[in-house]
Amino acid sequence: MIKTRSGREQALAEREQLFIEATRQQLCNEGLLGIQMAAIARSCNFATGTLYHHFASKEDLLIAVCTELTATRREYFQRVADSSLPTRDKMLGFAVAYALFAQHHPEHFRLEQYIMTEVVWLAASTHRREQLMEATQPIGRMVESVVREAMDNGELESHGKAPLAFSIGQWAMTMGMHTLIHAEGILDMYALNDPYRMLLRHIQLQLNAQQWQPVADDAFDDAALDKKVKALCDALFSDFCDDKSGCLNLDGGTGCS
Repeated sequence: MIKTRSGREQALAEREQLFIEATRQQLCNEGLLGIQMAAIARSCNFATGTLYHHFASKEDLLIAVCTELTATRREYFQRVADSSLPTRDKMLGFAVAYALFAQHHPEHFRLEQYIMTEVVWLAASTHRREQLMEATQPIGRMVESVVREAMDNGELESHGKAPLAFSIGQWAMTMGMHTLIHAEGILDMYALNDPYRMLLRHIQLQLNAQQWQPVADDAFDDAALDKKVKALCDALFSDFCDDKSGCLNLDGGTGCS
Protein backbone atom coordinates (compact mmCIF):
# COMPACT_ATOMS: atom_id res chain seq x y z
CA MET A 1 0.00 0.00 0.00
CA ILE A 2 1.44 3.38 -1.03
CA LYS A 3 1.47 5.95 1.75
CA THR A 4 0.58 9.44 0.57
CA ARG A 5 1.58 12.66 2.27
CA SER A 6 -0.99 14.66 4.15
CA GLY A 7 -1.49 18.32 3.29
CA ARG A 8 0.51 19.33 6.38
CA GLU A 9 3.38 16.99 5.50
CA GLN A 10 3.46 18.34 1.97
CA ALA A 11 3.55 21.92 3.23
CA LEU A 12 6.42 21.09 5.60
CA ALA A 13 8.38 19.40 2.79
CA GLU A 14 7.88 22.38 0.48
CA ARG A 15 8.98 24.80 3.19
CA GLU A 16 12.08 22.72 3.93
CA GLN A 17 12.93 22.77 0.22
CA LEU A 18 12.52 26.55 0.22
CA PHE A 19 14.99 26.88 3.09
CA ILE A 20 17.50 24.58 1.35
CA GLU A 21 17.36 26.56 -1.88
CA ALA A 22 17.72 29.87 -0.02
CA THR A 23 20.79 28.50 1.78
CA ARG A 24 22.30 27.33 -1.49
CA GLN A 25 21.88 30.80 -2.98
CA GLN A 26 23.41 32.40 0.10
CA LEU A 27 26.38 30.04 -0.25
CA CYS A 28 26.90 31.30 -3.78
CA ASN A 29 26.48 34.95 -2.83
CA GLU A 30 28.11 35.12 0.60
CA GLY A 31 30.25 32.01 0.97
CA LEU A 32 30.26 29.56 3.87
CA LEU A 33 31.23 32.13 6.47
CA GLY A 34 28.32 34.32 5.40
CA ILE A 35 25.64 31.73 6.24
CA GLN A 36 23.26 33.12 8.86
CA MET A 37 20.14 31.29 10.01
CA ALA A 38 18.23 34.51 10.66
CA ALA A 39 19.03 35.87 7.20
CA ILE A 40 17.94 32.64 5.53
CA ALA A 41 14.64 32.61 7.43
CA ARG A 42 14.06 36.28 6.63
CA SER A 43 14.72 35.73 2.91
CA CYS A 44 11.96 33.10 2.92
CA ASN A 45 9.57 35.35 4.89
CA PHE A 46 9.57 33.09 7.95
CA ALA A 47 10.64 33.56 11.54
CA THR A 48 14.01 32.15 12.59
CA GLY A 49 12.23 29.77 14.94
CA THR A 50 10.41 28.23 11.99
CA LEU A 51 13.74 27.47 10.33
CA TYR A 52 14.98 25.80 13.53
CA HIS A 53 11.78 23.73 13.57
CA HIS A 54 13.06 22.09 10.38
CA PHE A 55 16.79 22.12 11.12
CA ALA A 56 18.01 21.81 14.69
CA SER A 57 21.31 23.53 13.86
CA LYS A 58 23.23 25.27 11.12
CA GLU A 59 25.20 22.04 10.68
CA ASP A 60 21.99 20.12 9.97
CA LEU A 61 20.93 22.73 7.43
CA LEU A 62 24.27 22.63 5.62
CA ILE A 63 24.23 18.83 5.47
CA ALA A 64 20.70 18.98 4.04
CA VAL A 65 21.93 21.33 1.30
CA CYS A 66 24.84 18.99 0.55
CA THR A 67 22.43 16.05 0.40
CA GLU A 68 20.30 17.91 -2.12
CA LEU A 69 23.31 18.72 -4.30
CA THR A 70 24.55 15.14 -4.03
CA ALA A 71 21.34 13.99 -5.69
CA THR A 72 22.16 16.32 -8.59
CA ARG A 73 25.72 14.98 -8.79
CA ARG A 74 24.27 11.48 -8.94
CA GLU A 75 22.51 12.43 -12.19
CA TYR A 76 25.88 13.17 -13.80
CA PHE A 77 27.30 9.83 -12.69
CA GLN A 78 24.19 7.95 -13.79
CA ARG A 79 24.76 9.03 -17.37
CA VAL A 80 28.17 7.41 -17.31
CA ALA A 81 26.93 4.24 -15.61
CA ASP A 82 24.05 3.83 -18.08
CA SER A 83 26.22 4.36 -21.16
CA SER A 84 27.57 1.63 -23.45
CA LEU A 85 31.14 2.91 -23.11
CA PRO A 86 34.01 0.48 -22.38
CA THR A 87 34.74 0.15 -18.68
CA ARG A 88 37.99 2.10 -18.82
CA ASP A 89 36.26 5.00 -20.57
CA LYS A 90 33.55 4.87 -17.93
CA MET A 91 36.14 5.32 -15.18
CA LEU A 92 37.52 8.37 -16.94
CA GLY A 93 33.92 9.43 -17.57
CA PHE A 94 33.20 9.41 -13.83
CA ALA A 95 36.09 11.83 -13.31
CA VAL A 96 34.81 14.03 -16.14
CA ALA A 97 31.31 13.91 -14.63
CA TYR A 98 32.58 15.09 -11.24
CA ALA A 99 34.76 17.81 -12.75
CA LEU A 100 31.91 19.05 -14.91
CA PHE A 101 29.55 19.02 -11.95
CA ALA A 102 32.12 20.94 -9.88
CA GLN A 103 32.32 23.62 -12.57
CA HIS A 104 28.54 23.89 -12.66
CA HIS A 105 28.14 23.73 -8.86
CA PRO A 106 31.40 24.88 -7.21
CA GLU A 107 29.55 25.61 -3.98
CA HIS A 108 28.96 21.88 -3.55
CA PHE A 109 32.58 20.90 -3.12
CA ARG A 110 33.31 23.79 -0.76
CA LEU A 111 30.31 22.76 1.32
CA GLU A 112 31.17 19.05 1.22
CA GLN A 113 34.72 19.76 2.32
CA TYR A 114 33.45 21.88 5.21
CA ILE A 115 30.82 19.49 6.54
CA MET A 116 33.24 16.55 6.48
CA THR A 117 35.44 18.23 9.08
CA GLU A 118 35.14 16.57 12.46
CA VAL A 119 33.78 19.62 14.27
CA VAL A 120 30.87 20.03 11.82
CA TRP A 121 30.14 16.36 11.15
CA LEU A 122 29.90 15.45 14.83
CA ALA A 123 27.78 18.52 15.61
CA ALA A 124 25.10 17.46 13.11
CA SER A 125 22.29 15.07 13.95
CA THR A 126 22.57 11.37 13.14
CA HIS A 127 19.44 11.66 11.00
CA ARG A 128 20.95 14.28 8.69
CA ARG A 129 24.27 12.46 8.43
CA GLU A 130 22.48 9.27 7.47
CA GLN A 131 20.49 11.12 4.82
CA LEU A 132 23.70 12.35 3.22
CA MET A 133 25.35 8.93 3.29
CA GLU A 134 22.23 7.39 1.78
CA ALA A 135 22.29 9.97 -1.02
CA THR A 136 25.98 9.31 -1.69
CA GLN A 137 25.88 5.52 -1.63
CA PRO A 138 24.41 4.99 -5.14
CA ILE A 139 27.39 6.82 -6.66
CA GLY A 140 29.79 4.36 -5.03
CA ARG A 141 27.65 1.47 -6.24
CA MET A 142 27.81 2.75 -9.83
CA VAL A 143 31.61 2.85 -9.70
CA GLU A 144 31.75 -0.55 -8.02
CA SER A 145 29.58 -2.01 -10.77
CA VAL A 146 31.93 -0.73 -13.49
CA VAL A 147 34.99 -2.19 -11.75
CA ARG A 148 33.22 -5.52 -11.33
CA GLU A 149 32.23 -5.47 -15.02
CA ALA A 150 35.87 -4.89 -15.99
CA MET A 151 36.93 -7.87 -13.88
CA ASP A 152 34.24 -10.07 -15.39
CA ASN A 153 35.30 -9.01 -18.91
CA GLY A 154 38.97 -9.77 -18.26
CA GLU A 155 39.90 -6.08 -18.62
CA LEU A 156 41.15 -5.83 -15.04
CA GLU A 157 42.82 -8.42 -12.81
CA SER A 158 41.17 -8.55 -9.38
CA HIS A 159 44.29 -9.70 -7.46
CA GLY A 160 41.83 -10.93 -4.83
CA LYS A 161 40.79 -7.37 -3.94
CA ALA A 162 37.30 -5.89 -3.58
CA PRO A 163 36.16 -3.78 -6.58
CA LEU A 164 36.10 -0.47 -4.71
CA ALA A 165 39.74 -0.95 -3.75
CA PHE A 166 40.56 -0.15 -7.39
CA SER A 167 38.65 3.14 -7.42
CA ILE A 168 39.54 4.63 -4.04
CA GLY A 169 42.73 6.17 -5.46
CA GLN A 170 40.80 7.92 -8.22
CA TRP A 171 38.33 9.24 -5.66
CA ALA A 172 41.16 10.51 -3.44
CA MET A 173 42.91 12.22 -6.35
CA THR A 174 39.66 13.85 -7.46
CA MET A 175 38.85 15.18 -4.00
CA GLY A 176 42.42 16.35 -3.52
CA MET A 177 42.55 18.20 -6.84
CA HIS A 178 39.27 19.96 -6.13
CA THR A 179 40.69 21.04 -2.78
CA LEU A 180 43.66 22.61 -4.55
CA ILE A 181 41.50 24.21 -7.24
CA HIS A 182 39.33 25.96 -4.66
CA ALA A 183 42.29 27.06 -2.50
CA GLU A 184 42.87 30.31 -4.38
CA GLY A 185 46.50 30.97 -5.32
CA ILE A 186 47.95 27.55 -4.42
CA LEU A 187 48.17 26.16 -7.95
CA ASP A 188 49.07 29.57 -9.40
CA MET A 189 52.06 29.73 -7.09
CA TYR A 190 53.52 26.70 -8.85
CA ALA A 191 52.27 27.70 -12.33
CA LEU A 192 49.98 24.66 -12.46
CA ASN A 193 47.31 26.20 -14.63
CA ASP A 194 45.47 23.17 -16.01
CA PRO A 195 44.28 21.29 -12.89
CA TYR A 196 41.52 19.26 -14.52
CA ARG A 197 43.81 18.13 -17.33
CA MET A 198 46.43 17.13 -14.74
CA LEU A 199 43.80 15.21 -12.78
CA LEU A 200 42.60 13.26 -15.81
CA ARG A 201 46.18 12.58 -16.89
CA HIS A 202 46.98 11.11 -13.47
CA ILE A 203 43.84 8.99 -13.61
CA GLN A 204 44.97 7.62 -16.98
CA LEU A 205 48.37 6.86 -15.47
CA GLN A 206 46.75 5.11 -12.51
CA LEU A 207 44.52 3.01 -14.78
CA ASN A 208 47.63 2.10 -16.78
CA ALA A 209 49.42 1.07 -13.58
CA GLN A 210 46.49 -1.21 -12.77
CA GLN A 211 46.82 -2.67 -16.27
CA TRP A 212 43.21 -1.72 -16.96
CA GLN A 213 42.65 -2.62 -20.61
CA PRO A 214 43.05 -1.15 -23.12
CA VAL A 215 46.16 0.55 -21.72
CA ALA A 216 46.62 4.12 -22.97
CA ASP A 217 49.51 4.35 -25.44
CA ASP A 218 50.76 7.68 -24.11
CA ALA A 219 49.07 9.08 -21.03
CA PHE A 220 51.17 12.25 -21.43
CA ASP A 221 49.72 13.04 -24.86
CA ASP A 222 47.57 16.05 -23.94
CA ALA A 223 46.08 16.34 -27.43
CA ALA A 224 44.84 12.76 -27.22
CA LEU A 225 43.50 13.35 -23.72
CA ASP A 226 41.68 16.52 -24.77
CA LYS A 227 40.16 14.62 -27.71
CA LYS A 228 39.05 11.81 -25.41
CA VAL A 229 37.45 14.22 -22.94
CA LYS A 230 35.63 16.06 -25.71
CA ALA A 231 34.28 12.75 -27.02
CA LEU A 232 33.05 11.82 -23.54
CA CYS A 233 31.40 15.21 -23.09
CA ASP A 234 29.74 15.01 -26.50
CA ALA A 235 28.47 11.50 -25.83
CA LEU A 236 27.29 12.02 -22.26
CA PHE A 237 26.81 15.68 -21.39
CA SER A 238 26.27 17.74 -24.54
CA ASP A 239 22.88 19.00 -23.31
CA PHE A 240 24.48 20.21 -20.05
CA CYS A 241 26.92 22.48 -21.86
CA ASP A 242 26.54 25.85 -23.51
CA ASP A 243 29.87 25.46 -25.30
CA LYS A 244 29.47 22.38 -27.49
CA SER A 245 33.08 22.68 -28.71
CA GLY A 246 34.57 21.75 -25.37
CA CYS A 247 32.01 21.36 -22.58
CA LEU A 248 34.51 20.77 -19.76
CA ASN A 249 37.04 23.53 -19.19
CA LEU A 250 40.25 21.53 -18.68
CA ASP A 251 42.06 24.64 -17.49
CA GLY A 252 39.79 24.96 -14.45
CA GLY A 253 37.31 27.75 -13.89
CA THR A 254 34.63 28.17 -11.26
CA GLY A 255 31.40 30.03 -10.80
CA CYS A 256 28.04 29.53 -9.18
CA SER A 257 25.11 28.38 -11.25
